[in-house]
Amino acid sequence: MAFWTYMLHCADRSFYVGHTDDLEKRIAMHQSGQLPGYTSTRLPVKMVWSQAFDSRDEALTAERQIKGWSRAKKLALIREDWPLISALARGHKEK
Repeated sequence: MAFWTYMLHCADRSFYVGHTDDLEKRIAMHQSGQLPGYTSTRLPVKMVWSQAFDSRDEALTAERQIKGWSRAKKLALIREDWPLISALARGHKEK
């Protein structure tokens, strides 16, 4: 069984990061407003990034890590700009 960490782009331009064991179902629930909380008041939402993990612990660890990232670093992850992610991790400003 795969577990997923995912990132949504919300209507207010914010990002939401979560994890699940059923990505399609969870995204549909977010998009329909079925999940109370952060995303239900920021519809519509669009999935902009996801990654599969072998265990729930790995997915949760990734979720917690990404939630702590700056907006610039999240945008770099969406673009898969690994050099920029590395530079931002070292404290360098985005160009």
